[in-house]
Amino acid sequence: MVVAPKIRGFICTTAHPEGCAKHVAEQIAVVKSRGPIANGPKKVLVIGSSTGYGLASRIAAAFGSNAATVGVFFERASEGDRTATAGWYNSAAFEREAAAAGLYARSFNGDAFSDAMKSEVIAAIKKDLGQVDCVIYSLASPRRTHPKTGEVLKSVLKPIGESYTNKNLNTGNGVVNEITIDPANEDEIAQTVAVMGGEDWEMWMEALASANVLAPGVQTLAYSYIGPVLTWPIYKNGTIGQAKLDLERAQKALDQKLAPLGGKAWISVNKALVTQASSAIPVVPLYISLLYKIMKAAGSHEECIEQMDRLFRDRLCSGNPHPDEAGRIRLDDWEMAESVQNLISERWDSVTTENFAELADFAGYQANFLKLFGFGLEGVDYSADTDVAVSIPSIS
Repeated sequence: MVVAPKIRGFICTTAHPEGCAKHVAEQIAVVKSRGPIANGPKKVLVIGSSTGYGLASRIAAAFGSNAATVGVFFERASEGDRTATAGWYNSAAFEREAAAAGLYARSFNGDAFSDAMKSEVIAAIKKDLGQVDCVIYSLASPRRTHPKTGEVLKSVLKPIGESYTNKNLNTGNGVVNEITIDPANEDEIAQTVAVMGGEDWEMWMEALASANVLAPGVQTLAYSYIGPVLTWPIYKNGTIGQAKLDLERAQKALDQKLAPLGGKAWISVNKALVTQASSAIPVVPLYISLLYKIMKAAGSHEECIEQMDRLFRDRLCSGNPHPDEAGRIRLDDWEMAESVQNLISERWDSVTTENFAELADFAGYQANFLKLFGFGLEGVDYSADTDVAVSIPSIS
């Protein structure tokens, strides 16, 4: 069938298998072009490995460090004339590329929050790898079924304390408008923390430790974002910010628990980028469009793969991760440079629908969004029939 993008709100309901494969190949090429990562991990578990930063982490570890990788995700295979999700196609392409390079890669599709998934993954690690020396936690889910209580918890993207009004971008038509978001109640805050906070990361690490599948010196990372003051009401000081604070609580607790192994837990604060998760956050797409224009002009723009390659190559494996005063790795350092943020502030105050094309890189935003689903890649014939029934070798 011929597959075209079908966009609804901030998601695309179709994905192109060949386009996703090309996108994965492009990311692999970036890592390989930079040469081997010295002292890189060799056996890596990535929880949330099918898109965005999680996928880029798996690619950087495998093709920069020749690491064996285990990936966990929740994606949908194709059904009839319905395409699979982009994450499914990404993971299939990754496994094919890994096999061609002689690298171990095994994937698990299901509820990463469940005890059953943890047990299944641990059994595979014991059988195939023995232990892992790096665990990446990169889940971004709107809901979680708690494995102990069975309660279905849902996250919200809301301010806390009072309503928040600011400029916003309608990503469908490029109109700069205004949005007002009502504050979260206490239950919504608690549920968001339960879904997006650090509890499940701790549960994974405790299960792995109890099963003795964590290697001496193991490092584990979870990803976060802080951003500029103008996004704080909806992000850093909002419900998602409370979840990120809990992630930092978990990092400190895990750091202590890993000490006997000589291990370390990290929070990596990454750059704002177009991902399936960030596209859903009000205000943020407008900020990203302005940011892209400024950072591309400055020559400091990075996508997910460049960020994760820099994380492994220059921070995590370099022996000098340059943590900030709170002990976090800051990959958002180029984004938060004073020169960049001063320009953001100036343009934020003046941006309107009329001057948006001049001040922002909306074309870049849209192109990156479509790439997430395998569209707009050079060398792919989107007018041709493509087989949407693609299998993931280690699953099918």
